Amino acid sequence: MSQLQQLLNLHAAPVAITFRPTAPDGVAHVATREPASCGYWRRAAAGEVFYTDADDHKRCPVGAHTHGVTLSPPEAKELEGLVKTMVDLQYLSMDEVPSIPTRKEPFGVAVYAPIDRAPLPPDVVLVHGNARQLMLLAEAAQAAGVNGETPTMGRPTCALLPEAINEQRAGASLGCVGNRVYTGLADTEAYFAIPGSAVAAVEERLRAIVHANEELEKFHRARAQS
Repeated sequence: MSQLQQLLNLHAAPVAITFRPTAPDGVAHVATREPASCGYWRRAAAGEVFYTDADDHKRCPVGAHTHGVTLSPPEAKELEGLVKTMVDLQYLSMDEVPSIPTRKEPFGVAVYAPIDRAPLPPDVVLVHGNARQLMLLAEAAQAAGVNGETPTMGRPTCALLPEAINEQRAGASLGCVGNRVYTGLADTEAYFAIPGSAVAAVEERLRAIVHANEELEKFHRARAQS
C-alpha cells in the first residue's frame, strides 16, 4: 500500500498514469475498451496494470481531445456534434471550448497502474476521495509549494490530467456527470491530481499535515465543548 493511500485511509489506490510514445516491455494492453478514458482510472484504482493506445480512447471524443489523441475527420465531426449538444443544453458555451486543457504531446500510449505497482515514473498521479481526504492532500500540496492557482475544475474531469501535467501543479476536480457514470464515483467524492515529479514532496509533507490535523481536531473539539 502506498504512503498516500495509507496516510489518507483511501479505499482505492491512487492511480499512476504515464504517457509515452510506445508501449513498455512487460505491460499488457488493456483487455477491453472502456466507453470513456476515465473508465481506465477505475480499473487501475482497483489494481490493474495495463496500457492503452489511441483507439482505446476514441469512444469518448471529449476524452480523446483532452488526451491529445488525433481524430479522423468523422471522429472530429462526432466531437463537434457532442460539443454542440452540450452548448445547446447550456452545459457549456463555445467560448469555453478553446480553454479546455489538452496534452501538448502527440498521444502514443498511456500506462495505468496503482501507484505502488507503477512500472514507470508517473506523469501524473490521480487520487479520488472524500472532502476530508482531499482537504489533507490539498494542504500537503500547498505546504510542498506545488498547489495550483486554478480554481477547482468541473467538466470535463479528464482535463484535470493535462492541467496538472502542463502546469506542473496539483489541482482538484469535482468530477462531471459522465465521469461519475463511467467510474462509479460516489456523490461524496472528488479528484485530486499531482504531477509525478511532485509526488515525493507531497507525501513528505502529508505525514506532518495528517498529524497536525489530528492534534488540531483534539484542540477544536475540546474548545467546542467548553
